[in-house]
Amino acid sequence: MICKDIAPFTPKWRALSFLPLNHVYERFLNTLYLYQNVSIYYAENFETIGDNCRELHPEIFVAVPRVLERVLEKIISAGEKLTGFKQKIFAWSLRLAECYELDGTNGPWYELQRKICDILVYSKWRNAVGGKVEVIVSGGAALNPRIERIFACANLKLLQGYGLTETCVVVAVNRLGKGGQMFGTVGHVVENSEVKIAEEDGEILMKGPSLMLGYYKNAEATAETIDEQGWFHTGDIGKFVEGKFLKITDRKKELFKSSAGKYISPVAIENKLKESKFIEHCMVIGEGQKYASALIIPSMANFKEYCTKHNIEWLGNEMMREHEEIKKIINAHIKAVNATLAPYEQLKRCQFIYGNWTVESGEITPKLSLKRKVISEKNKNVITKIFGEGE
Repeated sequence: MICKDIAPFTPKWRALSFLPLNHVYERFLNTLYLYQNVSIYYAENFETIGDNCRELHPEIFVAVPRVLERVLEKIISAGEKLTGFKQKIFAWSLRLAECYELDGTNGPWYELQRKICDILVYSKWRNAVGGKVEVIVSGGAALNPRIERIFACANLKLLQGYGLTETCVVVAVNRLGKGGQMFGTVGHVVENSEVKIAEEDGEILMKGPSLMLGYYKNAEATAETIDEQGWFHTGDIGKFVEGKFLKITDRKKELFKSSAGKYISPVAIENKLKESKFIEHCMVIGEGQKYASALIIPSMANFKEYCTKHNIEWLGNEMMREHEEIKKIINAHIKAVNATLAPYEQLKRCQFIYGNWTVESGEITPKLSLKRKVISEKNKNVITKIFGEGE
């Protein structure tokens, strides 16, 4: 079975399952757990995952990046509530984790500091997810390498993988053990699959026994996706690093071109934006426009905590949405992100919008990816205003 050895499974293990069971990703995982005699426990919902981890003490769970982003946000938020020496220790441990490299590459002095931080800080992070986690697997969307480094430094083994419904989920995945993982990649191609990179545009092509036979009663769509040589065109753009680690660089369908003819990858920029805990959701826009921009939903829950800490009177979500302080915080983060981008990628006239993007309201998929067309349609007046004001 594919990925049967991705972790040192034993019948004593417990798995926490919380992704939608009607999605092939979680169905595959449940089959894997059953194959390995691992007990499966189901979370009530996304909001109870932390409580369920502490109650269950699972050895494994599988998540999408947005869930892991929220876990990190809560860890950082808890650290920011500390004071004095404890707060300084937490800040030191976070800086250390952001510099982590695999397989002891940082050297003995770094590892000594890491052991100290593990006793004082990282052990508490592990306890927050039950204290027994042996491996976390991430898939469904691009994972920010910063999260990989922080989790790995804290001995929360986080493996990023890649696959599609059409490929029976897994095409590539990072592995435990020395040399089995590289940050920012989706790991080694699984044993039963072949992958190559198209010369003309860098698209990832796959073939193998786990590939679908075709789309049900849709020969035309099948012919568009699987070429005459049997290669499945994934729609993702990537490359091999060191000849063995597959790296996803863009989503072919999500790339957009500015009016100057420059291609912009919205996902890469969105990942940087979401490093701020004050941004709940965001979507980069700018197809055919002179510049890129973004729709941003501020995190009012995190801003409320900030206001309490800084003695700012909370007047309710409606009034605080327009508060100058939240605008200042997020605009400063956008400025910092822009400093890391090429001039043609930099964001201008970002617009705050309010509410929430949920599966139920249709803006995101069950794996928490953005439905860009839906969001654009619902906010077309805002988008028109952003790009209709001239330079």
